[in-house]
Amino acid sequence: MNDQAQLAEHFDRSRGHLRGVAFRMLGSADEADDAVQETWLRACRADSGSVENLTAWLTTITGRVCLDMLRSRSRRREDFADLTELDLLAPHEEAADPADEAVLADSVGLALLVILDTLGPAERAAFVLHDLFAVPFDEIAVIVERTPAAAKKLASRARRRVHDTADVPSSDLVRQRAVVDAFLAASRAGDIGALLAVLAPDVVRRADAVALRGQVRARAEMRGARAVAEETRTNVRRARFAWPALVNGAVGAVVAPHGRLQLVLEFAFAGDRIASIDVIGDPVRLKEVRLGLADGAPAVAAPSVRRRFPVRSA
Repeated sequence: MNDQAQLAEHFDRSRGHLRGVAFRMLGSADEADDAVQETWLRACRADSGSVENLTAWLTTITGRVCLDMLRSRSRRREDFADLTELDLLAPHEEAADPADEAVLADSVGLALLVILDTLGPAERAAFVLHDLFAVPFDEIAVIVERTPAAAKKLASRARRRVHDTADVPSSDLVRQRAVVDAFLAASRAGDIGALLAVLAPDVVRRADAVALRGQVRARAEMRGARAVAEETRTNVRRARFAWPALVNGAVGAVVAPHGRLQLVLEFAFAGDRIASIDVIGDPVRLKEVRLGLADGAPAVAAPSVRRRFPVRSA
């Protein structure tokens, strides 16, 4: 078998892994597919004959491709013009590939994608490649065009952002997470009874002007469990894009289609119920919110990806 045929066969076997790397770096299934295709084109143009670990070599190329795409994205930031577009996305999402949905919601999580999206391109690349796929820092250094020590600092800084420190005891975090999970489940189902069970009778919902955009007869402040539950029931489609996250040191939620942050829900709690909800949509306010994962760290890659490998130009 010649080198090109061997490369094609190995690339086909590695496609799922490479797509996983690209998806975590880019937060978009479509962009991940584009990155994998570009990886193949670059690999074909390079000399792979002397490469000992093709999977690791291809991972490096994918990392470079994704970093280029992240840098391009940061120069032409794309956001939804209106929050009502969340509703327009829903029919498409319902017909999406179940495998993609599983990867997004279970293996990665919307909260992680949101937090990764707040990182700079080099920080994101260093964190994803090292913490999720265990690529050594000397190889990451070549990709991000830094020294190994600088690459390690990038990943460390990103890690602190991703795993933000909670401001409440762990026992309170567990309780808060259970309450938020129940609230989100009831919101997705449009279940008034379940919402009333998790909302304090005198709950207050506040929202800024951006968060209220597209909402008919919505008020900046709403009081009472019944009123808040009735309003929440009208946001079933938006709730499909919600995921628990640490918000300013306590458990809250992010609303993020395709990992792109649109809303943050900051909660205050009274026992096992929600006492207040602050819905934040203003881009200036969103930048001031501290976000972190509300649960454990994501798993790293399989052992076969952890082996050191020679970086080759491509």
